[in-house]
Amino acid sequence: MTKPLFGRVAIIGIGLIGSSVARSARRGHLAGHIVGFDRKAVLKAARPFGFADTLTDSIAVAVKDADLIILATPVGAYGALAKAMAPHLRPGAIVSDVGSVKGAVVSDVGPHIPKGVHFIPAHPIAGTERSGPDAGFAELFDGRWCILTPPKGAKTGAVTNLKRFWEGLGSKVDIMDAKHHDLVLAVTSHVPHLIAYNIVGTADDLRSVTQGEVIKYSAGGFRDFTRIAASDPTMWRDVFLNNREAVLEVLGRFSEDLSALQRQIRWGEGEALYALFSRTRAIRRSIVDAGQDSAAVNFGRNAPAPKPKKAAKKTKRR
Repeated sequence: MTKPLFGRVAIIGIGLIGSSVARSARRGHLAGHIVGFDRKAVLKAARPFGFADTLTDSIAVAVKDADLIILATPVGAYGALAKAMAPHLRPGAIVSDVGSVKGAVVSDVGPHIPKGVHFIPAHPIAGTERSGPDAGFAELFDGRWCILTPPKGAKTGAVTNLKRFWEGLGSKVDIMDAKHHDLVLAVTSHVPHLIAYNIVGTADDLRSVTQGEVIKYSAGGFRDFTRIAASDPTMWRDVFLNNREAVLEVLGRFSEDLSALQRQIRWGEGEALYALFSRTRAIRRSIVDAGQDSAAVNFGRNAPAPKPKKAAKKTKRR
């Protein structure tokens, strides 16, 4: 068997993304030993799935001798976790993450990283509305993009190794500036989620239409909004609070465009509406053609939940 890329990988937070990283790393033989860190209740839920060799609620145990440490909790917890694990990081280790925001990660985590430890933020653009260690699966990153945002002065060798790791998980990898990443993701992910949360909340607040009617008669559009709005509320609270500048910039532009759309509907400007809908339809087709989604019914999102593995008894408790 080929020698693994990293001898020991510590995943700090084993929800959907963290447990998927563990499963995928095991599939690709990328780690000699996988450690999962989380709260005791989460560790108990994770134990039957056997995706980690060691499960622990001690940050010191989790990162000790690790070659790669990946923060996979909500981004609001990163700063405190980085401070707690800093004294236990070995020289030459790589510290990374999976957060949807990068500027805040650089400012919150960077100051705690000891000299000689490589800090390279990352963001896999993949996920589902489900959460928890039972929600992860090894194929989550296959064919998806992962963006690395190495800070100034990052060592080329460390960046290359992290790139190889994500490629081994099945991802295509891009590298960009953290600030530009946050603006791009505000457009493609953060504001769309904000709109979804808002429209579902509006439907719930519209007392002349009952909640039962909203649920019973949900058409495709509203149903897709509820899928997005079902995402982890803690994670998305932290995303918006930590990327507020870019989100507010894009939200301002969206509000202007929405006002223009209101005028077109009010004044019966059919040609303008048709032009907008044609342009947006073409974008959707481009996303499918690029392999970033499926044209299948329900977007192909009816995959069954993963089942626990019987081999889980080998997992160590610490």
